[in-house]
Amino acid sequence: MTILTQEQTKHITDRVLSFSKADECIVTVSGSRNGNIRFARNQVSTAGLADDTNISVTVAFGKRQGTATINEFDDKSLEKVVRRAEDLARLAPENPEFMPAVSKQEYKASQTFSAKTAAIDPDFRAQTAAYAIEACKKNKLVAAGFFTDGNQFSGVANSNGVYGHQQQTSLDFTCTVRTEDGRGSGWVKRSATDANRFDAREAADVAIEKALRSVDAKALEPGRYTVILEPAATSELLGYMLFGFDARQTDEGRSFLSKKGGASRLGDKLFDQQVNIWADPWNPDVPVLPWDTENLIARKRMDLIKDGKVNALNYSQYWAKKKGVPATATPGNIIMAGTDKSTAELIANTKKGVLVTRTWYIRMVDPQSVLLTGLTRDGTFYIENGKIKYPIKNFRFNESPVTMLNNIEEIGKPVVIGGDEVPFQMLIPPMKVRDFNFTSLSDAV
Repeated sequence: MTILTQEQTKHITDRVLSFSKADECIVTVSGSRNGNIRFARNQVSTAGLADDTNISVTVAFGKRQGTATINEFDDKSLEKVVRRAEDLARLAPENPEFMPAVSKQEYKASQTFSAKTAAIDPDFRAQTAAYAIEACKKNKLVAAGFFTDGNQFSGVANSNGVYGHQQQTSLDFTCTVRTEDGRGSGWVKRSATDANRFDAREAADVAIEKALRSVDAKALEPGRYTVILEPAATSELLGYMLFGFDARQTDEGRSFLSKKGGASRLGDKLFDQQVNIWADPWNPDVPVLPWDTENLIARKRMDLIKDGKVNALNYSQYWAKKKGVPATATPGNIIMAGTDKSTAELIANTKKGVLVTRTWYIRMVDPQSVLLTGLTRDGTFYIENGKIKYPIKNFRFNESPVTMLNNIEEIGKPVVIGGDEVPFQMLIPPMKVRDFNFTSLSDAV
């Protein structure tokens, strides 16, 4: 697939808009070239490369909308997709919450493209898998993993003069390492925009070390413990909480930020003073498109939590108009402030505690308090006098990220967590948290 240039997507979007007879028209031209390699039981099982390019057209007559897509780019096809969208719009019922297309926006480019990532080839993917497989064979371990890389472009425009074009790259690597008898397990995840920031050997070594150290796990009584949560252990927990930073959910009483009578907790101090969380499309570690892909509103830095206080809520176009405030773009990334301390330093500062590599199978128990339940896995260890003393059996936990962020003792250096498992591109630190609630044991490794 050819990655289309700005000039090419501008030509296509201009042609689509010229064919439209609707009250308004929105068009997106996008394409991707995604490579992958999968391995299991110390051998490659699948590898592939997928190309995809398409055009999406949304039109409106009054409050009636229709959307159609196509993957052909000649004028006849472009006109056909516009007519199809218009036919669907005429048949559609009126949308009582319809909002018109946004006016012309200023899109400040973000650094979402890396030439090295775009140049990843089958040899690069094979070598990534080989590092893990060969190292595991030497240590009599069994590896399974998945590496993906992507090179995408997106061009957007509407009949109000909006236009944007940007190219993106990404890579994501996960690796699970087990002992041959299945008694020990380790796991690692690495994500990046720039392949220069990815070290396959380092990643594989982390999973191998955890697998070797997690053999002969001992049972520890369930209860409340000081825990050191690696970033992968908290990413999904924070995601559940951050979805609650929606103004409509809050005003309608459906969020943990709701108060009785329709008020919100905006401005309230709900978290530890150390907690600062924001979105920033121009962050060099987790850059994202400078526009909201749902409504094309230009993204800005948004400070969601500042010094422990709820600082901002996300307003959709409809809810913003209803409340008489400006609409906001949904965040594309989440960044949490940290320090320069490594996970090893957090461990060294802990008299007694539990190190958690990863959490999984997370489910909501109570939306009003964001109480979640889930399990630890792939390396859980007991800490005593600043050192990992021995591996322990996994736990089920019942905990709220709201409570967790109120019980922080120390924060480490943020790292990138991305991919399909988390709702946003994240840059989050390891955290030492007191009174984390483990409710029962799990025999799974």
